[in-house]
Amino acid sequence: MIDGLVSTIIPVHNRPELVVEAVQSVLHQTYRPIEIIIVDDGSTDETPKVLERLAAGSPAAIKVVRQENGGPGLARETGRRQASGEFVQYLDSDDVLLPKKFELQVAGLMSNPQCGVSYGKTRLVKNGIEHLSDVPWKRTGEVIATMFPSFLESRWWGTSTPLYRRGILDEAGPWSTLWNEEDWEYDCRIAALGTALYNVSEFVSEERDHPGQRLSKDGNSDRPKLQQRAAAHRLILRTALSAGLDESVAEMQHFARELFLLSRQCGALGLEDESEELFDLARQASGQRRAQGLDFKFYRWLASIVGWSSVGKLACYSDVFRK
Repeated sequence: MIDGLVSTIIPVHNRPELVVEAVQSVLHQTYRPIEIIIVDDGSTDETPKVLERLAAGSPAAIKVVRQENGGPGLARETGRRQASGEFVQYLDSDDVLLPKKFELQVAGLMSNPQCGVSYGKTRLVKNGIEHLSDVPWKRTGEVIATMFPSFLESRWWGTSTPLYRRGILDEAGPWSTLWNEEDWEYDCRIAALGTALYNVSEFVSEERDHPGQRLSKDGNSDRPKLQQRAAAHRLILRTALSAGLDESVAEMQHFARELFLLSRQCGALGLEDESEELFDLARQASGQRRAQGLDFKFYRWLASIVGWSSVGKLACYSDVFRK
């Protein structure tokens, strides 16, 4: 590990134009030293040639690694194993960093050794147009001391937002084989370490919402993605419970409702095994008293009569009607 070095890991699959902007945003950082590890995750278009040109233009800073398509998590893990830096930045190939990001966040971590991750404000950009540019995206404008329990409500930052100490990542372990919500599951393992956060009060990155292909789209209606989300939620709950989070905290109650909703969605698409498992996990997360509530008892009784698929469809229709 090289002291002070920031390693940026960029997985890419068939994004020849956007990845150039992502890489340039790292090269334009005011901070040095840096290295950029681009993991070509089985691209089938002109992306490999574009990456060759990028590496040729900055051979001292850029390294390109190629592998068969395995999804963003495995690509990030390939990059993590190649990284030499004391600090690690993950960056999706369609997002960009703002020039002072590393300067601000490295300084914060250096002066606050008790903190394992630094984050700052992130701006959402939709179709090339800044969306409420003075309003931070998600909760990145809030000062939050630790990742748990808040990360049970949502992954409240984007991949571009945090800068990690390498030691924290080594302690959390490798990325999973998940390809949907793998980033949330990964950050929850970091949260379970009791990781303290250092907040930068300035904007540090931009997340880009665009019409191109994104793995996170259609997560409520696509069977394979729902299966991935079910697996991620299972792991997140296990991590939260192992970290000692009590079922009574509001964030755990929120996650229990999320599990119940996902159970209904899985049932509606015929994923009966996942639906039943998530239902049981929702009861576990909700606490002893709520687990014995009429809503849970009635839902399981109805599922025993009509099946998990039918009750899921009925519940989803009811959810839509209530909205």
